[in-house]
Parts: sequence; structure tokens; C-alpha cells
Amino acid sequence: MPDNARILYCHCAYAKVVPDEVKNDVLRRLAESGVAFDAVADLCELSAKRDPALNQLVEGVGPGNELRIAACYPRAVKWLFNAAKVPWPEGLEVVNMRVEQAEPIVQILLNGRPTDQPAPPEEEPAAV
Repeated sequence: MPDNARILYCHCAYAKVVPDEVKNDVLRRLAESGVAFDAVADLCELSAKRDPALNQLVEGVGPGNELRIAACYPRAVKWLFNAAKVPWPEGLEVVNMRVEQAEPIVQILLNGRPTDQPAPPEEEPAAV
């Protein structure tokens, strides 16, 4: 992985908004890759509890030290950190497991987003 990037996988255990097939496939592929990664049950829960682990997760993140997060909508993840009073550093990339498939998600987590492939536009979540 270039630039000392770290990976964070959120299992979205409580919200039930990420398709099980996608999140389980991403987790399996990450485990099979042999690359070290952090996994949390649910970033929403960590944010609600203002868990100090959120600060630890972004510690040292910045230009040249990326953190790639597999979760849901990037804006939602950003607001979760904001709600927990955790600054959003440069060098965070959020890959949306709600709308993307497992294969491209894992490739972005492991290798970064190709420069010719911009992040998809933010879409409004479907009504539940």
C-alpha cells in the first residue's frame, strides 16, 4: 500500500443499512489479503458514546499517512466524527459500502483510489 495508508473497516452492525453480502465480502477479502486493518462493529455507536477510540483511529492521519475507511456515505462518517468532537484530518478516504460493490471497495482500500477515478458523487440515501 502506498504512503503508509491504514485501513478501517466498519461492520455497520446496528444500523443495518449496508447490504450484508457486500460488507461480509469486503471483510472476507480484507482478511484474505494478509494486509493489517482495524475493524469496528459500528462507527455510529462509537460516535454516540464519544468513544476515545475514534481519536486513536485518526491519530497520525494526514498527507502521506492516509486512512481508508469502508463504511457508508462519506458525509455521514464525517458527521459521526464531528458529533464525537473528533477533528476530520486530511488524508481520509471513505468508501461507501451502501452503493459500491465489494471488489472495487477492496481495491480502493488496498491500493487507493486511482487518480483517473474520482470519488462518486454523494447521493441522497433512499428513504427507509
